[in-house]
Amino acid sequence: MTAAEFAAAQWTRATGAGVDPHEYRRVADGLTSVADWGPSFVHTGLAYLERAEGAGPSVTAGEYLLTAARWFHLATLAPYAEAGRAAAAADRALGRALAMREPGARRLTGEGFTGWLRGPADAPGTVVVVPGLDSAKEEFLDLVDALLARGLAVFAMDGPGQGVLAATTAMRADYEQVVGRVVDALGVARVGLVGLSLGGYFAARSAASEPRVAAVATVSGPFRLDWAELPQPVRDIMARRTGGADAAREFAGQVDLTDLAPRIAAPLLVVDGGKDVIPGVTNGEPLARLAPHGTYLSVPHGDHLLGNARPDWLPHLVDHLTDTLIGARA
Repeated sequence: MTAAEFAAAQWTRATGAGVDPHEYRRVADGLTSVADWGPSFVHTGLAYLERAEGAGPSVTAGEYLLTAARWFHLATLAPYAEAGRAAAAADRALGRALAMREPGARRLTGEGFTGWLRGPADAPGTVVVVPGLDSAKEEFLDLVDALLARGLAVFAMDGPGQGVLAATTAMRADYEQVVGRVVDALGVARVGLVGLSLGGYFAARSAASEPRVAAVATVSGPFRLDWAELPQPVRDIMARRTGGADAAREFAGQVDLTDLAPRIAAPLLVVDGGKDVIPGVTNGEPLARLAPHGTYLSVPHGDHLLGNARPDWLPHLVDHLTDTLIGARA
């Protein structure tokens, strides 16, 4: 794949994560190979760190830091020897931004997870945001903001093999164990759960076995994976995240919600993009159909993660979680 093809494939994902589309074009257009992706995106993130330093302790500095976090995270999407450092830089930038902008934000870390709890201490509901195969807590800041605007508390997390934990842990299929520990750490009786991309599988699987999940939503989540049909780039990412090709093949074989879907008692919203077609991936329609309280929202023009169609699904998802957790509001 050429640099131009890779950049085009990541276009709506990057802009959906909140980077300026014009700057994305300028950075991506300057790449001569995919190998340049990581260093160029890290360089852009460092430029925002410099701007933050120049702005002093201010709202503007916080905004620059959030932008830096996004660029550092995006640097990890292509094979990159320094991906661990880039993820760590994203994590630090997000932490510094929240310290400036939201002094009440709390870092929570436990076995197999780390992240930030944001929102009012007396929030009427709490939502956990679960990333996917190569995403991280820094990628879905707009989703977190939309949930915070409804008065909810939000814990955006990295789990095993994800984000800042990717360098020291391996991805695991039994993510419900991690979610259980997260809910323990949050100290709440019930949570909402939203998972994006492979995080949709993690969220659905967790909802099937964790009774404290009271509402759940998935975005571009797989219902089932077929290792033999998966594109080689997806296999390669999975191998890096799980600890090798054999571990990746075993992991993929566990991604199947056929038996788990009927056990999801919580109201479930499944969001898919009609243009999201990946060989070896069965999308979420069977999950919504088999779950006792499943609803399916397919956006015909949506791609993977639906970064090109946010108005068509994001308000619905936020409404679903808010209304289920705390009731409809005027």
